[in-house]
Amino acid sequence: MHSFRFALIFAYPLFFLTVLSGCQDNGNDDGRIDPANAPVIKIDGSSTVFPVAEAVAEEFQLAERGAARVTVGLSGTGGGFKKLCRGDTDIANASRPILSEEMEACRAAGIQYMELPVAFDAITVVVNPKNDWVKSITIADLKKIWEPAAQGKVLRWNQVRPEWPDAPLMLFGPGADSGTFDYFTEAVVGKAKSSRGDYTASEDDNVLVQGVEHNTNALGYFGFAYYISHQSRMRAVPIEQDDGNTVLPSLATVIDGSYQPLSRPLFIYPSAAAANRPEVRRLLEFYLTQGPALVQEVGFVPLPSEATALALKHLQENRLGTVFGGHPEVGVRIEELLAREAKL
Repeated sequence: MHSFRFALIFAYPLFFLTVLSGCQDNGNDDGRIDPANAPVIKIDGSSTVFPVAEAVAEEFQLAERGAARVTVGLSGTGGGFKKLCRGDTDIANASRPILSEEMEACRAAGIQYMELPVAFDAITVVVNPKNDWVKSITIADLKKIWEPAAQGKVLRWNQVRPEWPDAPLMLFGPGADSGTFDYFTEAVVGKAKSSRGDYTASEDDNVLVQGVEHNTNALGYFGFAYYISHQSRMRAVPIEQDDGNTVLPSLATVIDGSYQPLSRPLFIYPSAAAANRPEVRRLLEFYLTQGPALVQEVGFVPLPSEATALALKHLQENRLGTVFGGHPEVGVRIEELLAREAKL
């Protein structure tokens, strides 16, 4: 593994370029394929899943010795599904399950797909390290901040809690094509995509990270891996639970199910046609066998071995479709996901 992995996460000008486009030696005397002639595998979608996909793409191309080129794009979960259902990409990265309207778009276009869970994540609420007043936050506080009714009205910290300072509230969050946006709004507001619109929004989590880092009065949310990479320059806010306990996002609290309701599974969705191509099939097998170590390296919670074994079995048997109902679901724990996968 490479010690510079986290640095790569933030090299966003390269997001839409080929990730490690293959061996640069054009000679074929050692059996390698000329990169210019190698088949291309196109991945696009979630910014949250991007670090995992980037790491897998890099290691896969090294292992395959230039036999395939893998490109990893960053258009958000919704954007990734749009491209998958148009046949423009081979694999969609997703930080939530596919929705009913996306299922219908794929059906209408004749695109079939597999649903392969690859990790668990903890949506992390963060503030600037100079913020010394927010010791913890409730879901009710977050709803007061992010619900549509807050737009143009809840503009200062003391409007959330009177003991907090009379200072401007500067908000940073994912855009409407983001699966993190869908999940967070469902978990916090009670309805997916229901949010105030007067905040700094971006499908690129790096923009959100930088916004929180550079603004004392900022509050934002994004995937755990982006927090981990910048934890010295921002602070995660513990979530107050119904029993009064406060829980920080971590590998342990996601695994034991205590970080609720902001932990969620992450997925890849290969099209059935792409999965039948030999190079894509090898990539997917590599993802499910070698991916768990890479998942943890970039800051996510790897699935238990039973889950990855089931996913590999579904791939080998070409199981199509989703174990979800086409609508956002909050609070799916690792063991519940495993049970659903076993029934597919």
